[in-house]
Amino acid sequence: QVQLVESGGGLVQAGGSLRLACAASGRTFNIRSASWYRQAPGKEREFVALILWSGSFTSYAESVKGRFTISRDTGRNTVYLQMNSLTPEDTAIYYCTVADSQFRYWGQGTQVTVSS
Repeated sequence: QVQLVESGGGLVQAGGSLRLACAASGRTFNIRSASWYRQAPGKEREFVALILWSGSFTSYAESVKGRFTISRDTGRNTVYLQMNSLTPEDTAIYYCTVADSQFRYWGQGTQVTVSS
């Protein structure tokens, strides 16, 4: 089992920045990748960004490319999402997820609200 705890969400004005963090604990030694997803009110959950735990590959949704950066600190078992140039369309609950060879684990989510 892997437990995930997200932090860093909050209220920010359009054009501002936030950095989300996701701390993993438990059986972290076999994590292969980490991702961020988000779910806006009335919408389905959507992919935001992915990073291989080796750090050798990252991928982003088109809507956030060039504004968001995913990174990880393997020593702290923590994944980050740096979000810049935020717009009201980025308002959502952001979820961290990690995958090992067998399972995918999800965090509880952290609210990001961008005011215009």
